[in-house]
Amino acid sequence: MIKRRLLKELKGHLSQKEISFIIGPRQAGKTTLMLLLEDHLKKKGEQTLFFNLDIEADKQFFASQQGLIKKIKLEIGQTKGFVFIDEIQRKENAGVFLKGIYDMGFAYKFIVSGSGSMELKEKIHESLAGRKRIFELSTLSFEEFVNFRTAYKYEKQLLDFFTVDKEKGEGFLEEYLNFGGYPRVVLEEKLKEKRRIIDEIYQSYLEKDITYLLQVKKSEDFSNLVKAISYQMGNLINFSGLSSTLGVSQKTVKRYLWYLQKTFILEKITPYFRNVRKEIRRAPIFYFYDIGLRNYALGIFGNVNAFSDIGFLFQNFVFNILKENLAATGADVHFWRTKDRAEVDFVIDFGKEILPIEVKCKKLKKPEITRSLRSFIEKYQPSKSLIVNLSLEETLSIKGTKILFVPFYKISEALN
Repeated sequence: MIKRRLLKELKGHLSQKEISFIIGPRQAGKTTLMLLLEDHLKKKGEQTLFFNLDIEADKQFFASQQGLIKKIKLEIGQTKGFVFIDEIQRKENAGVFLKGIYDMGFAYKFIVSGSGSMELKEKIHESLAGRKRIFELSTLSFEEFVNFRTAYKYEKQLLDFFTVDKEKGEGFLEEYLNFGGYPRVVLEEKLKEKRRIIDEIYQSYLEKDITYLLQVKKSEDFSNLVKAISYQMGNLINFSGLSSTLGVSQKTVKRYLWYLQKTFILEKITPYFRNVRKEIRRAPIFYFYDIGLRNYALGIFGNVNAFSDIGFLFQNFVFNILKENLAATGADVHFWRTKDRAEVDFVIDFGKEILPIEVKCKKLKKPEITRSLRSFIEKYQPSKSLIVNLSLEETLSIKGTKILFVPFYKISEALN
């Protein structure tokens, strides 16, 4: 069993009246997480009821609010109980439906999950304002992956593990950058089966989320866009160029990219700027929620073997760690580009201060500071900057800015 960090947070929220709403990519492990929560409650002697809207037999109870309430009363009575609803995106107008039941004031606690869609990301949020707390479950983080692969032997001392056993740590990094973090992919040992599973996950996404849920009729155009973005990951996106390459309108390109964000495939970051005339401010950059899915789209799943080939993959890896650590802080992650080609991979905007971060997929032997980072420091004078790399850990100072060279496994520590 793979341990998920989100499980502890969800357990802590079970005592709250609010709906616990679990969202995230298809096949990220939401159903497994809910079943673990239900098992936890049953062991405590609590009354539970589990619905899955992917199962035809369960759908009949969602024809009306009263019909669902009757079923719940039949199974667990009118006293306290816990009701699980999996794949809520299958229910039309799910937000209004849940709001009506919630406002009836029953003693039931609802734990609900759904894959991404506009319905989940927009209308449900609006309908359930003040009635739910969102929990986002992505695919396995690198920390979760390494803990599982080491059988949780170093769970409380992962930094010591990476420091002492550098070769094995780098091996885990290379494996993660090849295959990503989908739980079923991680659990499978054979390469052939890993490829079969990631293909199944992607095809299921196209069929269930894109074709059925979002009513996208030309799934081939959609797949080609995913592949094109995979090639350009970490680079500025030219909508006009994508439109020309794919043979679809810019409007369609932007709409499909929006779908990809709403269904937890892509994450968009925008430029950091203060000087409007000199700094590019419109073209965004996209990164993937799961690196393995990006590799699959390019046809290189499991075939990335050398660190020299994975610069942008490593950049995506670092972005995902930043996003994970900054989720509840209110900080925004940007990048920096200027018209004279100066660039910094990430700029974290905390409001009152900023943190520039450069990413180097290298085993640095000595400190190396790029002209671009020096230019950013001169312009904005941040108190601190990070240079994430594979091995070097060192600190120096430039014009009042502390420069921390941070190995990839110490990013979270450096941020905190």
